[in-house]
Amino acid sequence: MNCPRIGSEKEVGGGSMRASMLGNRWLGTGAFLTLIVVIATLWGGCVVYEPVYVPSSSYGSSYDRVWNSALGAAEDAGIKITSADRSTGTIRGVTSSSDVTILVISQADGRTRVEFSTKGPKGQDPDLNDRFTSFYNRRMGR
Repeated sequence: MNCPRIGSEKEVGGGSMRASMLGNRWLGTGAFLTLIVVIATLWGGCVVYEPVYVPSSSYGSSYDRVWNSALGAAEDAGIKITSADRSTGTIRGVTSSSDVTILVISQADGRTRVEFSTKGPKGQDPDLNDRFTSFYNRRMGR
């Protein structure tokens, strides 16, 4: 009588039983590990961020704040104010080479827009707009 020894392979259907059993065992373990990796990946992708408070001034500033900032920025940029009419939103001034007009406009959506324009010889004060913008942004806290 031939009895299989422990650790020996018994031929079944052209392949070994041990190889067949180990193959099924590894197949089950591989599928389980793949499932764990997929779940961990999906779970790691679910991130919830806390809401961040954004001050309302970043969306729109009051007309008075914009008006005062535009008026002060014009003076900071070296513009001599000749007239300022808050009701129309018009600030007029002069530099050594240009006439300056600044318009503060309330828009329908509640925001306030500032327009800056100059008239004079081209190229006389090319950085005037940049100076005004820089001073205006500083006064607005930007």
